[in-house]
Amino acid sequence: MNAVLNPTEAWTDVCAIDDIVPNTGVCALVNDTAVAVFRVGADAFYAIDNIDPKNGANVLSRGLVGSLGDRVVVASPLYKHHLDLRTGECLESADWSVRAHKVRVEQGRVLVSLA
Repeated sequence: MNAVLNPTEAWTDVCAIDDIVPNTGVCALVNDTAVAVFRVGADAFYAIDNIDPKNGANVLSRGLVGSLGDRVVVASPLYKHHLDLRTGECLESADWSVRAHKVRVEQGRVLVSLA
């Protein structure tokens, strides 16, 4: 997923594309925020808050990536609720939704913006 560039947004270089195995996630610290960055397939990247809203643990980057219908999701490794990687919406309870963040790929690097 490549974001539309806005010169006022702050982008943080997280890692090289190849540092994320397809269909998995990694955790990165972006401006003091724990962010889960996922690679889905060969070239789709998503970022959401890494903190599981049900208990506050920094674990979402370790969840299982998959799909439910047309939604690309990660299942929380603790409680198995599903979070939409595009929007951060929790499919089981809106109260457990997280923020989604912008991701872009540039020169083989994955960058994240919290804006």
